Amino acid sequence: MRSTGVRARSTAREARPPHARPRETEYRPAHPLDLARAVLPQRHGAGDPTMTTAGPVIWRASRTPDGPATLALRGAPGGVVRAAAWGPGAEWALDQLPALCGAHDEPSGFDARSHPLIAEAHRRNPDLRIGRTDLVFDALVSAIVEQKVTGLQAFAAWRRIVTWYGERAPGPTPKPMFVPPTVDGWRHVPSWAWHRAGLEPPQARTIVEAARRGDAIARAAASAFDADDRERVLTSLRGVGPWTSAETRIRAFGDPDAVSVGDYHLAHHVGYALTGSRVDDDGMLELLAPWAGHRQRVIRLIYASGVIEPRRGPRLHPEDHRDR
Repeated sequence: MRSTGVRARSTAREARPPHARPRETEYRPAHPLDLARAVLPQRHGAGDPTMTTAGPVIWRASRTPDGPATLALRGAPGGVVRAAAWGPGAEWALDQLPALCGAHDEPSGFDARSHPLIAEAHRRNPDLRIGRTDLVFDALVSAIVEQKVTGLQAFAAWRRIVTWYGERAPGPTPKPMFVPPTVDGWRHVPSWAWHRAGLEPPQARTIVEAARRGDAIARAAASAFDADDRERVLTSLRGVGPWTSAETRIRAFGDPDAVSVGDYHLAHHVGYALTGSRVDDDGMLELLAPWAGHRQRVIRLIYASGVIEPRRGPRLHPEDHRDR
């Protein structure tokens, strides 16, 4: 009976709502920009209901401080980004567009020459910028969803909860898209829905507890003096550790130095790219130390280079506990 209720809510939102004419703008970055590399790291898997691509257009649905908004982005000749936005939060989304595209990312002082792979990746990707959403709570929740599970599990759980309890995105989206729930909406997701979505109880409890302090946490993190202060604010929440804090800071603030210590694969990839061998988290931090202040940038350049550790053995099989 419960799952039927979820299906009824989801089906009721499939009808495309009416939409007004969009607000439109053009963003002309002062630096070379790879739009996809700046924006698409915010996507939570190929089936993310908050972000998709349709041909050359990137579609993003978000819950802004002014309400739901849908943003459509397309690169144009001369490095121009053309944007259209719908919904109550359209103006906020357009004002935030430069930050989303990496306008606040400042690579000055970054020296790629100390390692040939990084130097070559930087030469091939001079337009790599780290974008930011400025939406702290949504970044925090998505990071909590991804704690200690495979990407497939996390992306599926995010997709289910956002579709069931979010709100249909405004505008002529190429497929049904949804904005995440409000902070209060996250707090009132019933326990059985977390279970049916595939989330473990510790993650659900952490999200609900974060939602109880959501607005205050978001304000404190946004007004923090530096990354260390943001780390202290975020990790003051029970269930939020260094990995979740780093992922939140990368997504919400475009932190160019954040390193997701504790990630299942990251240290292996960094070690393989820089030395040809696996390393643990301590070894990864030692390898990245020469680029202090730009360690996330180096990680993105490693992924852009395509040099990652080959798979060894069978894939980790996701455990599905929903029928327990």
